[in-house]
Amino acid sequence: MPRDFTVAGLAHTLVAADRDAPVVLIRTPYGRHHHLAEAEAWRRRGFSCVVGDVRGRHGSAGRFRPYRNEAVDGATVVDALARLGFRRVIAAGSSYAAYCAVTAAIARPDAVVGVLAAVPALGLGETAREPGGAARLACRVGWWGEHAATAASADLAATPVVDLVTGWDDLWAAPARTADLWRALPRLTMPLLAVGGLHDPFAADTERLARCWGGPTRLVLGPWAHELDAAEPGAALAGRRIGALYLAWARALPDLRGDRAFYAVDGWRRHTASALPVALEVVRGEFRADPDRPFRSVPPGAPITDDPSGVLLTPPLPGGELRGGTTVLLDAVADAPDADWVIRLSHNGIQLAHAITRVRHRPGEPTRVALELPPVGHAVPAGARLRLEVAGHHWPRHARNPHTGEDPVRATRLHPSRRAVRHAGARLPWHPTGSGEVRAADLPEEIAS
Repeated sequence: MPRDFTVAGLAHTLVAADRDAPVVLIRTPYGRHHHLAEAEAWRRRGFSCVVGDVRGRHGSAGRFRPYRNEAVDGATVVDALARLGFRRVIAAGSSYAAYCAVTAAIARPDAVVGVLAAVPALGLGETAREPGGAARLACRVGWWGEHAATAASADLAATPVVDLVTGWDDLWAAPARTADLWRALPRLTMPLLAVGGLHDPFAADTERLARCWGGPTRLVLGPWAHELDAAEPGAALAGRRIGALYLAWARALPDLRGDRAFYAVDGWRRHTASALPVALEVVRGEFRADPDRPFRSVPPGAPITDDPSGVLLTPPLPGGELRGGTTVLLDAVADAPDADWVIRLSHNGIQLAHAITRVRHRPGEPTRVALELPPVGHAVPAGARLRLEVAGHHWPRHARNPHTGEDPVRATRLHPSRRAVRHAGARLPWHPTGSGEVRAADLPEEIAS
C-alpha cells in the first residue's frame, strides 16, 4: 500500500517492494499523484519507488521558485531515505524532474547509484534561451504562466490580464548556463541513462548531458517530442515502451561499463562521430527580416512553407543517414547592430531541425555566423538535396529581435533589417546507409527489443 510521509515540509509517497533493490526517487512539480501508477509499476518489478512534490507545489510547503531549491531539497530527501533503510537511490525523472534527479546525484553522489534523465530541462537559462542566446518564447511563456508566475493583485476584477502575474525576471534574467551544474557533471561516476526526443526543444542539452557525464552513459535518441511515447498508449520506442527501457537499464546498473549512444533511424544505430563538409549553394542570399512579418516557426517534423527568407541547398548527396548535429557557417551581412540568425534544415518539405543565435554586427560589414543544429536522425536517398532556410526571426517559438541591441523580451521598438548571405558551408553528420546498424541480438539488454 502507498505510504505518505513528509520530510522538512516536503510531501512524498512511498510504494515499497519486498526486494532489496535501489529505491527509485522521482521529485516533480506536477503532482506526485500523477506518478503513482508508475511507482506501482516499479514495485511490481522489485523496485521500491518514492514520489515527491517539490517545494511549494501540491502537497509540499514553501514557495515554488523554479530550479532554486532542488539540489538542497534533493539532498534532504536522499538523507531521509537512508534513515528509512534505503541507502541506494536511483534518481529518475523527465523534463523538470530530470533536473531534480541530476542535482540530487550532484549533492549526494555516494548514495545515488544511477540517474535516469529523460528529455531533461536542465535550468532556468537552459530552458529560457537557446545556446545562442535567443529567447524561447512559445514553450516558456505557457509553462511559466501556468506553473511559476505569482499573482500580482488580489483584485482580479480591476487588474488588466497582462498585469496579473509577476516573476518573469527570474526567467529572462537567468544566465544561459547553470555553471555549477555543468562543472559538476564530469565528477559524477554513477551510470546515466539519458533519453531524448529529436523533436524535443531540449535535444541538444540531452546530448550534452551525456557527453559531459563522468560515469558510464547510455544516450538514446529517437523521433519523439517532449512527451516521448507517453502521449499515445500504443506508441513504441523502436519496439519497446519507454518503461521497459528504464527497467532493463535499472536491472543492468551493476554491470554497466563504458559509453554507448543509440539513434532510432529505421532501426537502432550505434552513434559514432562523423562530419561531411559541404559547400552550400546560395539560391536566395538577400532577404528582409521584418518583425512585423516574422518567419513563422512550425513544430519539428511538420510540413513547412516558403516564407520570405534566404535559401541554401546542399549538393546532391550520396545515400545515407543523418545522425547527430549539423554545423552551418555563414559569411553574412546585416544592417543592424544586433541580429538573430535562424537556420531551418528540411528534406522533402519536412523540417528536420532548426538553430537560432544572436550576433552582434558592425552594420554592413561581413560577419562569420556559426550555428549548431541539434541532433537529428533521418534517412536520405541518394541524389537528394537538403534545403536550409536562413531567416532573422522564428516566431512564435522565439521572441522577435528588434534590431536595436535591446533584449527581445523587453523591447518595444522593432525595426526591419536587410540581410545578405555571401557564402555558406556546412558539416553534416553523414553516415552510409545502414552503417552502425545494431541487430537486436547484439544490443545491450537495456536497449534490446
